Amino acid sequence: MPLEIRVLDLGDVELESSFLVHARNCGQVRRIPTFGYLILGGESPVLVDTGYRSPEIMARLGMRGIQTREQKLVNQLAMYDVKMSDIKYVLHTHMHIDHGGMDDQFPLTTTVGLNRRELESAVSGLMGEQYPAEDIKHLIDRLHTRKSLRLFDTDITGGDEVIPGVVCVSAGAHTDGSMNILVETAEGIAAICGDVIYDILDQIIEPFADAIGYVVLDSEPTHTGNHVGGIRNEIGAIKKLLNSCTFICPAHDRPAKVQSGVVVGRLHDRIPGPMTLISVKRNWMPI
Repeated sequence: MPLEIRVLDLGDVELESSFLVHARNCGQVRRIPTFGYLILGGESPVLVDTGYRSPEIMARLGMRGIQTREQKLVNQLAMYDVKMSDIKYVLHTHMHIDHGGMDDQFPLTTTVGLNRRELESAVSGLMGEQYPAEDIKHLIDRLHTRKSLRLFDTDITGGDEVIPGVVCVSAGAHTDGSMNILVETAEGIAAICGDVIYDILDQIIEPFADAIGYVVLDSEPTHTGNHVGGIRNEIGAIKKLLNSCTFICPAHDRPAKVQSGVVVGRLHDRIPGPMTLISVKRNWMPI
């Protein structure tokens, strides 16, 4: 049975613009959404990313979190008649502060899943408060509770199926352990891709070129200002998504539909769903 995805609006973050898109409007503040994704239509609901623990915790990174009562995770799930106890799997694209902050609110009978390499990064201390203690210590409790934690080795296996139609694969960008969650929908594969992409307009549709003369190559996305690995890896990871998926679903921008490597439309609250068409020249050639 084809799966459907619902976009969960879990709050906003205010942060420096060039953190998101390399060299864009340095020193200016940009307000962005924080999304989770609810996968429905399978044997049980699956949640991808949970947002931050509280708006206040974002101040540890010099950012501002904003969240209304409606945006709280429990209320976003309730919009689709889903309780936190109904969730069988909570999957994380990665465990940064604004993605893995609510795991301790789920019963230990819910299985939390992330890449083993991501857990290794989280406990290494190399990225400090991007992996806050409250979130990571809870994972250790799950590590010692039967079937409460699942660690993927997607860099070795190539991909792991969680339920029919939902497969976790290595993202190849943002953090060493970031993964994409591929979902089989009635209209094609949707990739929930975390922070591999921050801004679809400024990175892909009209790639940003800075005022000091940085030249955007033909068919070249603009990379982010926040990544652990090399720039080439990040650009390649974005191209791979565009060349292999029908939908791309980032954590901080509304989803998009892709045809032959070109973003052709934007979606709002569900995938597949109503789409706003975009008229752009063809910039992308399949690999």
